[in-house]
Amino acid sequence: MSDLVARTGRHQQLYEDGYRLVAGYRECHGTGSGNHEKIVEVLMISSPSGPGLLFPKGGWENDETVEEAAKREAVEEAGVRGELMDLLGYYYFKNKTQRDEFSPEGSCKAAIFALLVKEELDSWPEQNERVRIWLPVSEAGEKCRHAWMKDALLNGFSDWHGKKVTAEDA
Repeated sequence: MSDLVARTGRHQQLYEDGYRLVAGYRECHGTGSGNHEKIVEVLMISSPSGPGLLFPKGGWENDETVEEAAKREAVEEAGVRGELMDLLGYYYFKNKTQRDEFSPEGSCKAAIFALLVKEELDSWPEQNERVRIWLPVSEAGEKCRHAWMKDALLNGFSDWHGKKVTAEDA
């Protein structure tokens, strides 16, 4: 069991114009092969609430920056630490489980970052609820549970990384 503890509850959640602010991240992991081609993989996690894979993300709270929230979620949900690279963009979605008095429709605005993973923890707060899986970008696109996450991957991350992955590739 991990000594780290995941934050719970929504009493410190940040909202903007009816949107719950969410910080997320996507890890990039490069390895060299015999022909010196760089292989890029992204880390996805399983969800305890249904099929398909997700990129870790979670609520941005009022006592942290969006960057701190993204790094915290990386540890809590996927058990990884690393160097936060760049903001890939903002993505809007609705989540029926995130409805509350501040966002009755469950509207969320996610700030998605690239995180260069430097450490994979042996134990982390949500390891009993989630499985972490490293996948090549094209395969990750096929496994995305949500369309907005696929868009973040195929457009935001791929553009940022300099490799445009088309929908036909994923």
